[in-house]
Amino acid sequence: MRKLIPLLFFPFAVSAQNAYKQKLQQFMTGQHDYFRFNGNVIVIKKGAIIYEQALGYADYDSKRLLNDSSVFELASVSKQFTAMGIMICKERGLLSYSDNIKKFFPALPYENITVRNLLTHTSGLPSYEDQFEKHWDHKKIAFNKDIVDMLQKLHDTLFFDPDTGWKYSNTGFALLASIIEKVSGMSYNDFLARNIFQPLGMTHTFVYNTRRSTGKIPANYALGFVYSDSLKKYILPDSSPKYDEVYYLDGIVGDGCVNTTTGDLFKWDQALYGNNLVSKASLDEMLSPLVQMSPRDSSSFYGFGVFVRPKSENGKIISHTGGWPGYATNLTRMVDSSETIIILSNNETSSGVLIAGIESILAHEPLLMPYEHKEVKIDPAIIDRYVGKYSAFMTLVFIKRDGRLYRHRDGTPDIELKPESETKFFYADGTDRQIEFEVDQSGKVTKAWFINSGQKGELKKLE
Repeated sequence: MRKLIPLLFFPFAVSAQNAYKQKLQQFMTGQHDYFRFNGNVIVIKKGAIIYEQALGYADYDSKRLLNDSSVFELASVSKQFTAMGIMICKERGLLSYSDNIKKFFPALPYENITVRNLLTHTSGLPSYEDQFEKHWDHKKIAFNKDIVDMLQKLHDTLFFDPDTGWKYSNTGFALLASIIEKVSGMSYNDFLARNIFQPLGMTHTFVYNTRRSTGKIPANYALGFVYSDSLKKYILPDSSPKYDEVYYLDGIVGDGCVNTTTGDLFKWDQALYGNNLVSKASLDEMLSPLVQMSPRDSSSFYGFGVFVRPKSENGKIISHTGGWPGYATNLTRMVDSSETIIILSNNETSSGVLIAGIESILAHEPLLMPYEHKEVKIDPAIIDRYVGKYSAFMTLVFIKRDGRLYRHRDGTPDIELKPESETKFFYADGTDRQIEFEVDQSGKVTKAWFINSGQKGELKKLE
């Protein structure tokens, strides 16, 4: 009888996996076809890839397509690799988390900041991005050493005393990359390659941030594009003065600049369940809720280079997002269910709602699949029914202007809601969001729904 169990179980497991794949493919293909998602996606469950897809262009200009080995800039998802580099140095006795950073940068004008403060965003250091925007020659490329020189020169006030607050700091992680170089005698790129990427078999992963300074583009690279409202098309950020930081910050590493594929991130994800690179104790500390990010939010913490939610509807979640002109990235690990979602976009598609949609599929929750929304003509008088203030996770205000319905929020542009029926409207900004109303025989609103990337939540009418 024991011999029959694998034969009975295996087809069931394959069937379940195919069901996931079919729904995930339908959801993400719809997001690409109707809502501009461009990028690569991979979903991992219990150590196996259950869905993987490349959707769209690696280069909008040449129409070169993405494939499953396309390489993306990770932006801030890179921070966990910098953190791992520091952890490896610590285990080799090259540094201590309690080391004062003046040990490595004696000229810095700040006291009592430790390596641990840099790892957990509790240093209070000024933002180098703000400093370089205001005080740097934008025709000149900056490197990590220039950050130290700028901090020393300006001596800007700390946001808070070390260990007394939390503020996300790219400055801190750029300094960590420089510390790795100082204590190892190797470049940041070489250290990560020899001690992380090569041991894990991440053959398509490397530190790359010199496209503008060297003009070299790696093979099979997913170029990052931004949308131009005036040109009504996607363009390289290099062609717009609005994004000149892609040039003058081209030499800085540590807070970003790890480039990789979804397949290599699968190897990284699996390594975080074992002690391939560092001891279990070190890994457990990295992935622990070390610092509460806000006194008003007892659910969100930071570890070493990762966000940590100890408890949620999906159990413990370890994640990080990344953003840079042309790129939006997300790596979300649901530890208790051994599920991981990785989304790499090279046209800045916001990944948060896509992650939520994929989570719903994995949890067998209801999800409305994306489809093409077409505007129809309705009697403008019908819109009067829907004007008012509604509440869900936030307050939504609907107003009527020139015979059309708009979502209004103070401080942001109004977004038109176009009718696809007399009771359902879709956002005109190209996002996968709709508002659906239910009315009685007299036309009075009895219920309203906010639909965001297929997830449907009830709205309460306040007035």
